Amino acid sequence: MKNLLLAAGLLTLAAPSLPLFFVPTHLPASIPAADPNTTDEVPQDHKLIIYQMMTRLFGNKVALNKPYGTLAENGCGKFNDITDRALDEIKALGVSHVWYTGVIEHATMTDYAAQGIPADDADVVKGRAGSPYAIKDYYDVAPDLAVVPSNRMVEYEALIRRTHAHGLKVLMDFVPNHVARAYKSDAKPVGVIDLGTTDDKTQAFGPQNNFYYLPGQPFVVPAGYNPLGPLKGPREDGKYAENPAKATGNDVFSAAPSVNDWFETVKLNYGVDYQHGRAAHFSPVPNTWKKMRDILVFWAQKDVDGFRCDMVEMVPVEFWAYVIPELKKVKPGLVFIGEAYNNKEYKTYLEKGHFDYLYDKVGLYDGLRRLMRSEGSTDDLTQVWKQESRGFSSHMLRFLENHDEQRIASKDFATDPLRAVPAMTVTATLASGPVMLYFGQEVGEPGRGSEGFSGEDGRTTIFDYWGVPEHQKWLNQGKCDGGKLSAEQRKLRGFYKRLLTLAGSSDAIRRGKFYELQDANNLGKQYNQRHLYAYLRYTDQQQVLVVVNFSPDKAYQPGLIISPAAFQAMGIPGTAQAVYTYTDLLNGGEPLQALNEVLEPLSAHIYELKRR
Repeated sequence: MKNLLLAAGLLTLAAPSLPLFFVPTHLPASIPAADPNTTDEVPQDHKLIIYQMMTRLFGNKVALNKPYGTLAENGCGKFNDITDRALDEIKALGVSHVWYTGVIEHATMTDYAAQGIPADDADVVKGRAGSPYAIKDYYDVAPDLAVVPSNRMVEYEALIRRTHAHGLKVLMDFVPNHVARAYKSDAKPVGVIDLGTTDDKTQAFGPQNNFYYLPGQPFVVPAGYNPLGPLKGPREDGKYAENPAKATGNDVFSAAPSVNDWFETVKLNYGVDYQHGRAAHFSPVPNTWKKMRDILVFWAQKDVDGFRCDMVEMVPVEFWAYVIPELKKVKPGLVFIGEAYNNKEYKTYLEKGHFDYLYDKVGLYDGLRRLMRSEGSTDDLTQVWKQESRGFSSHMLRFLENHDEQRIASKDFATDPLRAVPAMTVTATLASGPVMLYFGQEVGEPGRGSEGFSGEDGRTTIFDYWGVPEHQKWLNQGKCDGGKLSAEQRKLRGFYKRLLTLAGSSDAIRRGKFYELQDANNLGKQYNQRHLYAYLRYTDQQQVLVVVNFSPDKAYQPGLIISPAAFQAMGIPGTAQAVYTYTDLLNGGEPLQALNEVLEPLSAHIYELKRR
């Protein structure tokens, strides 16, 4: 963490002998019809600041961390651990929405027979705690998360109210593509017919079936699957009674999926006949569509504010075109976020599918990851705004961590959590769309340990009972005061707090247009465009310059240039008579006059322009 003091906000300035910005004295008579440094997109203010927490892990105070440990051994966070103090501190980070991950009841090896929920067969469960994406009952919440398991829904409803009382909105998962093999709803409302109840199991595909079948073939547990390593799981015998076998969640139409497949799940049938050219059968409306609509209405009526929808491209876009408008009739302000990875289909899922936001993983995340690992170039960032999300950047959710990705501080990603300083600044300010923080990211959680089903992979487990060590230092046995954090961790958390608060409050960042300054500066001797990235965000009320240095070990003193076309685009004077000050909104300090700033390694600055 050698550069943390600087990244946290202390500036190193050179003697003010050279101007920070070269301001040309003449403006062109006109600007090109298509300026290559910007787009004609009209930004929309969609700057949600989302805090994702793995609910099972967030409030866990136990630090034993025994591989394959039980709930009693390794502990488990509860809804009630998300206290008023915890929510105050989350809100103070600048957060507007909390995504409670893994709330819906899913398959688990933990026995809740006293509540009518026996442990699932270990042969079709991943991890002692189980995957939160192997849903066992769409109408219930995980008993793990309740202090009193029989009172689990009441405790979740109280958390929703508590979250709202702190001025925060609630997001939760919707997992539309697949369910646990042992899916059976015990909590469904009166009159609801369970998934698969009326299916014709003699048909591999039926337009009104909820599942796909392999008639005449029993399910075969993947060879070599060892659910709990050296330990024995409930009913573990290498067998699972399912005849006929159902298709597996990741579109595997075989009775014997591999151990690398999503074998613990079964694929839901939305009217697409995968085995006959993906023929669509959408009229009449498939039964699965109606059941999923009803499930979403159930949760919307519990006053959640939106859904993060899992693997949306594995479900036909026609379903989303049907269900999202239906839900917005029930609750107009609902937010739908789609986990999407095919950048060629983004517009389809936004426009036809009616999603509010989509993941920007294969574009911005992947480009920033390469830069953080000293493997990429800032050209990757230009590619994102200029092509991949051109015209709809306000609808792309940006992040550097989530439950699927490796931790920044892990040896598998970037090792040093400070490498997030320039990257997270770009993540939060490149456009006016939402930004997401994963719990523990703000204190440099490295995701160390082989938790059980999750091996040593740089991720924080979603399958096992576990304590998250660096996060637990902030949790401080439920005090949520950061009492056990190091000085470096407190400074890192302070950076995230300043950045996210600024992103959520700055007029220019929330709704401003974008103008890249790479072309204006790339001929400068001190402007290494592989490491430096600079751009403007601006409205008629505020203009800011963002400049970051991705180099882990080299400082630069570039003498930045704002081009005449950029001044004209901003609608402010760019003549020599127009003199500006530059206040660093991210790091603080006095307004800067004419000076040549040293951009330290792994640094980020957000300057507000003010005319003197």
